[in-house]
Amino acid sequence: MDTRPLNAERLASSVIAVPPLARDAQERVHAGENARLIRHLESGGIRILLYGGNANFYHLRPSEYASTLGILAEAAGPETVVVPSAGPSYGVSMDQAVIAREFPFPTVMVLPHQGLNTPAGVETGLRRFAEAFGRPIVVYIKQEGYVTPSEVARLVADGCVSWIKYAIVRPNPLEDLFLRELLEKVPASMIVSGIGEQPAIAHLRDFGLNGFTSGCVCINPGLSTRFLRAAKSGDWAEAERIRTVFKPLEDLRNAINPVRVLHQAVSLAGLADTGTVLPLLSPISAAQEVEVGATARALLAAR
Repeated sequence: MDTRPLNAERLASSVIAVPPLARDAQERVHAGENARLIRHLESGGIRILLYGGNANFYHLRPSEYASTLGILAEAAGPETVVVPSAGPSYGVSMDQAVIAREFPFPTVMVLPHQGLNTPAGVETGLRRFAEAFGRPIVVYIKQEGYVTPSEVARLVADGCVSWIKYAIVRPNPLEDLFLRELLEKVPASMIVSGIGEQPAIAHLRDFGLNGFTSGCVCINPGLSTRFLRAAKSGDWAEAERIRTVFKPLEDLRNAINPVRVLHQAVSLAGLADTGTVLPLLSPISAAQEVEVGATARALLAAR
């Protein structure tokens, strides 16, 4: 595992994959199958792995947190950065910070809590987590009202932030007042698009964000890497062509559930046995499996 801090240049050099977390029949994290998926991602040029929502870190048992971090750290190749997550509740995240600081991960993403929180409280919580972890963290902005651009800017100024995953979904990604305000206060080099290939062209071309995260990269990492290279070189026609190739599986994820569909798609494409999805989620239906499997295999074969 690569333990060097993630600077702007390295954030821009790889698609940031957001994989599912493979489990066995007893719902234990499966070292072999997770390593198998990581090798597939690395074969397509992926060097940054972010374990968050798609890995259902929201519902990890506290008792399995340390062992899960150990499995992922061991599975990654020497050039691959692993970024685990913590939270989403404050108490859980603070206990996890103590555990995570014992590992050489360069950063950890704090999952956004929805419910009993205020923006000012989130700023305090993120700051305390960064202090307890002892390293800059990833701030994940997924919805309006979670934290404001000014609060994020203060965290950045105080050295608490490694980078920012921006993932507020808009009907038109070009119309985003929150993102424009954030960019007035925080360098674009610290922000990555966090919603896959579909809005990434708008985010990279029109807002100047530094990179993007992807779940569907798990199916065809080489093609997603080509998308990033096309975008970075200004070949927007090629980037748009590739974006449309990923769209059918993304459409299924949006129509059914992003986490549940990706979890099963990896298995149905024959890339790794991810096992059953962890509660409080549930598996997709047998009928949905047919469509998801066919779509995932078509994406795997695409060039």
